[in-house]
Amino acid sequence: MMERRFPPWLKRKAPSPSDLKRMNELFDGLNLHTICVSAGCPNIGECFSRKTAAFLILGDNCTRRCGFCAVRKGAPLPVNNKEPESLLKAVRTLGLQYVVITSVTRDDLEDGGASQFVKVIEILHKEGIVVEVLIPDFCGSHEALTAVVGSSPHVINHNIETVPRLYGRVRPGAGYHRSLDLLFYVKQLDPSIITKSGLMAGLGESRNEVINVMRDLRKRGCDLLTIGQYLQPSSRHYPVASFISPERFSEYKRIGMEIGFASVASSPFVRSSYRASELYACAVSKNVLLPEAGTP
Repeated sequence: MMERRFPPWLKRKAPSPSDLKRMNELFDGLNLHTICVSAGCPNIGECFSRKTAAFLILGDNCTRRCGFCAVRKGAPLPVNNKEPESLLKAVRTLGLQYVVITSVTRDDLEDGGASQFVKVIEILHKEGIVVEVLIPDFCGSHEALTAVVGSSPHVINHNIETVPRLYGRVRPGAGYHRSLDLLFYVKQLDPSIITKSGLMAGLGESRNEVINVMRDLRKRGCDLLTIGQYLQPSSRHYPVASFISPERFSEYKRIGMEIGFASVASSPFVRSSYRASELYACAVSKNVLLPEAGTP
């Protein structure tokens, strides 16, 4: 993360070297990746100290070049067929009951990597694990999305990331309405699956633009929302336009709840998988219809 003068609310305690070492040794030994490491998440110390992580499947080279993202770009490696079993070993070692799975975008694959998501979901279901997947847009493929929905993850997350006006600069290769349609289509296929999305703040968006995105998401049946401060990974990435105050984040949460989300996590250090099980529990408490854990 590039060096700059942060406001006081963006100060973070340095992660424990022993926690980082222990977790990285586990993942390296199993040839696994996490978005925590690959994206330089500021919450890595907190999450690794609690022995939890968001797993990154399909390698750690992304085929898209979003201006905000720290994940490596370039030619990806072949799909690792042992990845689902290795991931299960890590889950067992950590004793996880709620697992978040995300991936790089793999536009080079015919199904965008959907089949690998399905394999991971199915192997975790056999252990009775609650599964949340944070998926790419699969280039708008309904067939790929249908395959993932058919494997019945408990939560399907797809980040809208920013407001439509900024898409061309922040998220080239993606489409605002394509992402909205994905979330809507999940609900059409299986209304019992909880849907979730995330927004970054501080990219140059206005308050009203954020509220309009919230409304667009709710119109598509999105149940859960995360909003956090964008932090520029390096001087080569999209610059931070502003640091959003904790009070504004609290206002976004209040408005989101009024609009009808089951739960909204909104504060500077919130990320799409941050304390994901807690948001899931909020959706359950609101009587959102869910499949039982372990149901394929």
